[in-house]
Amino acid sequence: MPLAGFAQDSAGSSSSGGEANLILPDLSIGTFFGVDGRNLLMGGLVICALGLLFGLLTYKQLRDLPVHKSMLEVSELIWETCKTYLFTQGRFLMILELFIGSIILLYFGYFRQFSALKVLIILLFSLIGIGGSYGVAWYGIRVNTFANSRTAFASLRGLPYPCYQIPLRAGMSIGMVLISVELLIMLCILLFIPSDYAGPCFIGFAIGESLGAAALRVAGGIFTKIADIGADLMKIVFNVKEDDARNPGVIADCTGDNAGDSVGPSADGFETYGVTGVALISFILLAVHDPLVQVQLLVWIFVMRIMMVISSAASYFINEAIAKAKYSHLKKFNYEHPLTFLVWLTSLLSVGLTYVVSYFMIPELGGDPTLWWKLSSVITCGTLAGAVIPELVKVFTSTESRHVREVVTSSREGGASLNILSGLVAGNFSAFWLGLTMMLLMAAAFGISTTGLGGLMLAPAVFAFGLVAFGFLGMGPVTIAVDSYGPVTDNAQSVYELSLIENIHGIEQDLHLNFGFKPDFVRAKENLEENDGAGNTFKATAKPVLIGTAVVGATTMIFSIIVALTNGLTTNLEKLSILHPPFLLGMMGGGAIVYWFTGASMQAVTTGAYRAVEYIKKNMKLEGATKASVADSKAVVEICTQYAQKGMFNIFLAVFFSTLAFAFAEPFLFIGYLISIAFFGLYQAIFMANAGGAWDNAKKIVETELKQKGTPLHEATVVGDTVGDPFKDTSSVALNPIIKFTTLFGLLAVELAVSLAEQQGATLGYVLSGIFLLIALFFIYRSFYGMRIVSQND
Repeated sequence: MPLAGFAQDSAGSSSSGGEANLILPDLSIGTFFGVDGRNLLMGGLVICALGLLFGLLTYKQLRDLPVHKSMLEVSELIWETCKTYLFTQGRFLMILELFIGSIILLYFGYFRQFSALKVLIILLFSLIGIGGSYGVAWYGIRVNTFANSRTAFASLRGLPYPCYQIPLRAGMSIGMVLISVELLIMLCILLFIPSDYAGPCFIGFAIGESLGAAALRVAGGIFTKIADIGADLMKIVFNVKEDDARNPGVIADCTGDNAGDSVGPSADGFETYGVTGVALISFILLAVHDPLVQVQLLVWIFVMRIMMVISSAASYFINEAIAKAKYSHLKKFNYEHPLTFLVWLTSLLSVGLTYVVSYFMIPELGGDPTLWWKLSSVITCGTLAGAVIPELVKVFTSTESRHVREVVTSSREGGASLNILSGLVAGNFSAFWLGLTMMLLMAAAFGISTTGLGGLMLAPAVFAFGLVAFGFLGMGPVTIAVDSYGPVTDNAQSVYELSLIENIHGIEQDLHLNFGFKPDFVRAKENLEENDGAGNTFKATAKPVLIGTAVVGATTMIFSIIVALTNGLTTNLEKLSILHPPFLLGMMGGGAIVYWFTGASMQAVTTGAYRAVEYIKKNMKLEGATKASVADSKAVVEICTQYAQKGMFNIFLAVFFSTLAFAFAEPFLFIGYLISIAFFGLYQAIFMANAGGAWDNAKKIVETELKQKGTPLHEATVVGDTVGDPFKDTSSVALNPIIKFTTLFGLLAVELAVSLAEQQGATLGYVLSGIFLLIALFFIYRSFYGMRIVSQND
């Protein structure tokens, strides 16, 4: 049904007047959607509830799958250590909320003179945002720790299909719950929160979820790579197999797989959806002239999101039917093929539905009957990116990739040295090709934006870029599903080895009697290892999609700040140029922050891994023991947690005070700072993620295809993998929430600075900027020199 006529009594709605407080406008749309608009969005609530139900039913199915008690005991031990980590992170998040909450209180309570009730509601929504990120992370880790033991057990039948089916089912459960909860909260704000509260509540919610995602992603990334490196190096030191049960670092590694590769992406994906939505809402309310068009675009965007949930679910069921018919009886198949088919099927179905739904919803927008297909084409640029980018990532990270095989080849004669150099080459090349692809897709969106959008809004190209970011997330549940596939496959291998199931007396008779099949241990291990390679590849494919969304979405959010600072793009435009020295200086500062961050996060991994290796070497018992003690395993988990928390605390406070320092120094300097962080961060993240993926799967080729474990070639690839671990799973992935948190928090910080300058003069702002910079430099110093490796002899 067309959206024309949805607006009622719209004269009081927000418009693009360019006042200083337009960064956080009143969101009056809740009062004038009209009956049809409300019914559509209420229908969206029902769809989200069904999506949530689908996820929860899938969770129950996973829980009820058969599993041997030896494997169940291992996965439950992993879950217990994961719970301990999550409780620690929850307390830590409340400490960080105190910093953000103080700024919210100061800005809304003092400078905006909001009532106490209104300020409390905004604070409440910031807590809801944190709780959302934390809650979906908790759910994701529980689903994955169910799925890991069930996948390990299913492998015993010797068929590869169950090893593929169970991790993907777990991932879809997480993806559907994550997106459904996100949309439910945003729709409730849109429909039920009073108009003068809704805008600030959206901002509070987005900042809260961004804070939660940043903390969980950074700390999880540090934790997982401390444990992974500590466990992996034992393969060289003691010449033991992967996931040797006697290694007390293996349980920590399994916990880390979930903390870094399940908690992080779940919270990150949740936050990405929210922040991108808030960026588009802010843009529409600031830049679109006609209140009717504002409402039409807002309803259209949310219906598009609901449609994407439907297309993801439909694609999953279609793909499952095809995969079951094609692969369920095969003894061997490439695990990447059905996953790739799912991604492309979802992308193409989403594209088709985008055009169909847009045709019926906005056949005429602002008097233009062509904008429905133009806007659909802009979204399609992003939706296709969600499928094209993973294909490009596989060129550099897949076990079939020529780049990955080059890493293996160079390691034969050049050892770890040439292994590392070849991985760096793959990472650099990937940054070029992926960056160029994103540029071309954004250029296509820009071209479309010049064909009629200018009559409806300011800066139509920026809106087009925001829709590209929106399209990146067009198959959100599937993107999350293939990303979550990796930690399940990784953990499944570990659960298999730690269960020592092959050594249990009478196990074959037990399995035949109680489960009705005879185990094939050889094929089980081969299937799990090969599936882990596919998991590594698809973990890698999701990272550039999320970082690309962060950068393109940040561009839209930065525009909101620019509109306010330029009074609706009417004044101070000359300051948005490198000819304005503060703007150029801000760009220099943003780049410096990106390189500090990647170094600081790797420093935390390096120091923590040193301590973990030190402990494991002292306590690993090879003689007379079949597995490490629970106490030793928990001790390694404690080491990982300690350094993850310490590293995250220094990093967060440095980012927090740096943002305040640059915002208070000069508003246009801050714009340059935000732009620089976004674009430096994009290329640094892609380079590091794909270099790490190449090193990881080079090791996997040596282990599974060449079967050369314990050889010098294997040692070289293990060293490369340990270098790649913090590249791909710590620094690169954490740049995504850091970019979005800095931009979102910057919305408050820069307006706080401008308000203070108007009331107290510029001098106080400069003084505060200097103080904040000194505090930031203190924590930056601590992030390196407070985290140094100090030997017993120093």
